[in-house]
Amino acid sequence: MIIHGVDFSGADSGATSRIRIASRTLGSRGGESVRVERVDRNTLLRLIRASSLDGGRHLWRVNAAMGLPLEAVSKHEVALDWLEVARWMNAFGAPRPWRTAMRLTERAEPRRTADREFRTPMAPMNLRSFKQTWVFICQVLLPLAEEGQVSISPCRVVGGAACTLAEGCPSWVLRARNLPAKGYTGDSAGPKRARAGIVAALAECGILLDTRVSTEAIDEPSGELLDAVLLSTDPVERSSPEVARLEGWIC
Repeated sequence: MIIHGVDFSGADSGATSRIRIASRTLGSRGGESVRVERVDRNTLLRLIRASSLDGGRHLWRVNAAMGLPLEAVSKHEVALDWLEVARWMNAFGAPRPWRTAMRLTERAEPRRTADREFRTPMAPMNLRSFKQTWVFICQVLLPLAEEGQVSISPCRVVGGAACTLAEGCPSWVLRARNLPAKGYTGDSAGPKRARAGIVAALAECGILLDTRVSTEAIDEPSGELLDAVLLSTDPVERSSPEVARLEGWIC
């Protein structure tokens, strides 16, 4: 299986060249280097669709919330079904009208079960993440779900699908590997040393980066490329509760 770690962007521009993808063969150790690329949202969709038809098996692990908390959704007149919630969100036409409607009934920013379990940095409706949440669900996951060719785990599983989309969290990957999950973003010396330490630790685990990619991952203050690389590591499976079929889960 090929695993694609995706650092996603919900930017209004369509995330022109801001989405980072790091791809590697699942379980590979010490052989194949991680392959990286920059894409926009339309290209990401095209690549996912193509991977569902190329005869191989693919896991797309994306750094974006794929569902909303039950606590918030239950206050609106929408069926407690992931696909129906996604269609309801899409009917608002844009992220901000959706968030405004949500805040009429829920001023807080409730966290999902997965957010609490995996200690994600932000809730799906957080001011800094709500655009990404809406765009990922409405403009990436919903079209793919309607087409029915890929599995969206665990919310919309398609039997026999060769391509699966799942939610990932770089900070969870770091904690699972006993690495520092904070302090690696920024342009000062400290965060750069932290990024270098993470790259070195990944190399010891057989996650190979060529010199160009390694240098960029260390030098890039945002940590976006490094996050994509972290999401290309072998996922740690943990059983999901029933509510994850609505809210999403992290692997």
